[in-house]
Amino acid sequence: MKKNRFSNAYRLGVLGGGQLGRMFILEAINYNLAVHIMDADPGAPSAEICSTFTIGDLRDYDQVVAFGKDKDTVTVELENVNVQALYTLEEKGVLVFPQPRVLEIIQDKGLQKQFYIDRGIPTSPFELLTESPNLEELKHKIPFVTKLRTGGYDGRGVQIIRKEEDLNTLFDAPSILEEIVPFVKELSVIVARNAQGQTAVFPTVECEFNEANLVAYLFSPAEITEDLKTKAQNVAIDVINALDMIGILAVELFLTASGEILVNEIAPRPHNSGHHTIECNVTSQFEQHLRAVLNLPLGSTEMVSAGAMLNLLGSEGHEGPAYYQGIETAMAHPGVHVHLYGKERTKANRKMGHITVTGRNIQEVRNTVSQIKDTVQVISDTSDY
Repeated sequence: MKKNRFSNAYRLGVLGGGQLGRMFILEAINYNLAVHIMDADPGAPSAEICSTFTIGDLRDYDQVVAFGKDKDTVTVELENVNVQALYTLEEKGVLVFPQPRVLEIIQDKGLQKQFYIDRGIPTSPFELLTESPNLEELKHKIPFVTKLRTGGYDGRGVQIIRKEEDLNTLFDAPSILEEIVPFVKELSVIVARNAQGQTAVFPTVECEFNEANLVAYLFSPAEITEDLKTKAQNVAIDVINALDMIGILAVELFLTASGEILVNEIAPRPHNSGHHTIECNVTSQFEQHLRAVLNLPLGSTEMVSAGAMLNLLGSEGHEGPAYYQGIETAMAHPGVHVHLYGKERTKANRKMGHITVTGRNIQEVRNTVSQIKDTVQVISDTSDY
């Protein structure tokens, strides 16, 4: 008899206990599910609301196997986990989604880019760099972007080489070199797929990034033509089908002036560019991921509201206990929804929470964003305020 998935006796494990895990748990509670978390940080955002919390290194083979071996299903909150341990869990009969073979591709940006090329998925040209590349040859390729093949996350592990002097700061680890894409917009599409092969794609959104290469603002829907929105969605569907992946996938895209849609990177988990779906869509990305990994019918991705998402990042020059200055002022505006991640301490550019703004149309949403975008500051020392 198939085990009841709508029961707290069903053991659902998540590798990673950050804010993504926290928001995932909040959806799982509605399904009467117990979520078991493993994370290296005892103060991780998910720790206080999960069913059980295991302190452990997600990159350690033995610790991941020990955590997952008694679970019915294991999923991930981030990509940087021990894939060999996940293969072992599969052999033991544990359902692991996204599948280890998918994570193996996505963990290595070189393999990821080659996957796109081999499958005919549109992406920018690239080449592999060793830890000691030929600088004389690279001089003739400036400007370009380099990305660490493994370990990069949230804007880290990316360099833009604009002049010869920048070559002195090249990564001393295997990386990839990409041409700089002259894009006009950065887009994102969230797509889900279950074990039956059913897919469900969310509306295309556009992202605006800060100097630290973190999403500062997101707007849904993207202000592009309907044809381009559909084109971006179709690329995302092509990627998840080519991977034969189960779970939710964020596909980050470049839109060029000529109307090309190019895949930049992908993330096989709930993503910062999908947080607005909690308020703005019939099914949130977190519930959709839950449905996908449990092989349930996928939910409607229909928009119920135009929206924007603002990341609440730790202010420069502040490190210590977090204080959210101006949050009450922002909350006085219609359509403002606050999500704080339960992180006690702030530091520069740390993701501490986000605000979703809803409205009748994208212009109304943009107007609200312009009024509140500088209102909330995440600081540590309130003595001068």
